[in-house]
Amino acid sequence: MTKTTWGKAPFHIQKTDGTEARATICGRELWALECLLAAGPEGCTPIDHPGPRWSAYVFDLREIGVEIETITERHGDPFPGHHARYVLKSNVTRIVGGAI
Repeated sequence: MTKTTWGKAPFHIQKTDGTEARATICGRELWALECLLAAGPEGCTPIDHPGPRWSAYVFDLREIGVEIETITERHGDPFPGHHARYVLKSNVTRIVGGAI
């Protein structure tokens, strides 16, 4: 089994209002952002992409300037309730070969 490390990675962020930023993201926030990027407009749920603290990762990414929409969805049996679907709204691209 190989161990995955979530080092630092630089990203370019373009918000829906056209403003731009650059951020270096690491750890579980990097994992969550990569899940959101891979999911596209469908977004991610903690059910589809299990992670211990999705809401915290989304909070941290928002603090960095990444726009993420939260959609509340209901789910049924055997444990009815609701869950969040997180959808990336900013245009985020990884900066390849960029200095950190």
